[in-house]
Amino acid sequence: MASKKASDTIEVEEVEDAVDTEVADELDEVDDAEDFDDEVEALETLNDDADDGGDEESDDLDDGAEESDDAALDELEAAELSMLTPDEAAEVIRVDEAAEVASLRQAELALDKEADSVAVGEFVCSSCFLVKKHTQLANKRKQICNDCAA
Repeated sequence: MASKKASDTIEVEEVEDAVDTEVADELDEVDDAEDFDDEVEALETLNDDADDGGDEESDDLDDGAEESDDAALDELEAAELSMLTPDEAAEVIRVDEAAEVASLRQAELALDKEADSVAVGEFVCSSCFLVKKHTQLANKRKQICNDCAA
């Protein structure tokens, strides 16, 4: 029995030594990672400095494009506001709702168009008022489609 206890204590000591070695290795890896982060920050600082001293012409072109985009956006907003009725323009609404109201107004204007007449080979159902093809006519006299007759 004494020999068994001695081997157990040796195994425990070996395990403790292995754990200590692993912890030390992990601490070294953390230190290496911190050094790496410092190097990355230094490189980013160098890149930012290089970008600041770069092409001023390209910066000027970007500013011109942004200004023209802003002008075009202002024109579109003015056109949308001119489409609003006085009641709609007087209301205070959120930006999201303003776009929705404008699209509804455009759809409303599209509905003001004159309806197309019934083409040859079509009829208007007297029950559902949909234009259907003559092949769907259930009753010629009543002008009812198969769907409504069922």
